[in-house]
Amino acid sequence: MKRFYLTAAITAAALALPALPALAQTSEVTIGITTTTTGPGAALGIPERNSLEFVPKEIGGVPLKVIVLDDGGDPTTATTNARRFVTESKADTIMGSALTPPTIAVSNVANEAGIPHFGLAPFPITPERMKWSVAMPQPIPIVGKVLYDHMKSKGIKTLGYIGYSDSYGDLWFNDLKAQAVPMGMTIVDEERFARPDTSVTGQVLKLVAANPDAILVGASGTAAALPQTELRERGYQGLIYQTHGAASMDFIRIAGKAAEGVLMASGPVMDPEDQPDTALTKKPGLALNSAYEAKYGPNSRSQFAGHSYDAFEILKRIIPAALKTAKPGTPEFREAIRQALLTEKELAASQGVYNFTEKDRYGLDERSRILLTVKNGKYSLVK
Repeated sequence: MKRFYLTAAITAAALALPALPALAQTSEVTIGITTTTTGPGAALGIPERNSLEFVPKEIGGVPLKVIVLDDGGDPTTATTNARRFVTESKADTIMGSALTPPTIAVSNVANEAGIPHFGLAPFPITPERMKWSVAMPQPIPIVGKVLYDHMKSKGIKTLGYIGYSDSYGDLWFNDLKAQAVPMGMTIVDEERFARPDTSVTGQVLKLVAANPDAILVGASGTAAALPQTELRERGYQGLIYQTHGAASMDFIRIAGKAAEGVLMASGPVMDPEDQPDTALTKKPGLALNSAYEAKYGPNSRSQFAGHSYDAFEILKRIIPAALKTAKPGTPEFREAIRQALLTEKELAASQGVYNFTEKDRYGLDERSRILLTVKNGKYSLVK
């Protein structure tokens, strides 16, 4: 486990060593973040960490103390990190992680401890995780629908699927069955691979032999480029669809020419420039991308950077509301944050406009999705 120190963009006290036992209340809001900055999921977690350089250093006149730990994509480490935030740091809210399995682990801790949790990866929010957890990424049924509608418009009848052999892969395959099959499409082959795998040749050969009209890749980060590349190298000529988990410039960099023509669901942060001025996602998307690309280079924007950035966009509305009824560092303040998540509406951020309810812990609608393709090595909006 590694501890990362952010720049002064957050505050001199942005990250600290494990705190001394806290008083019942404090003069700062403490936010614990566990994300994946090493291991196979680092391509997702690093942008999430990087975007923290551009978030507020105080909200409502109260300083923010932000503590970031690496979990390496491991649910056990993520659990340990989350428990440290609760017991040592006395965090007012926690965030994480970059991958689905460790995010589930963090949610379990948050709901046991009674602390607001912002998931930074799609994850199943079951009844036992529903009270204290919300998710920043788009819910899979919403972004999935834009893919399936495009498939239907293209006359797709048969589908292949290749995805992670974990909960993220399950989420996408289950949604494919739930939405695409009733639309008249048939799944002719399902293949899986592990996140650390360096080859999917066997799975791709089976998919090519099945010869579906289109293939959906249920993967994320740079690993999503692996089946994309092998499918094209093995001569597959049909349409290839990628999930929003692949939406970053790293995908194009890794897949190269094989990325051409891919169809990819994405959050609007990947293309705020083409949004109408009336879109509530345009201003925060432009602000994040401008700051991020100024530091990390042209075309370095990433959907994953938007997840953590947007959590702070929401806190800019939520914390002032919570401060009206309670002080940081107390159970009452954590409950006030939870309540404000339900009462504050039209929370505009780079990836969507959030309206959380007791039962809808994603809080997003169609404003949170766009459809992209790759032309000449660049993303282009599918209109």
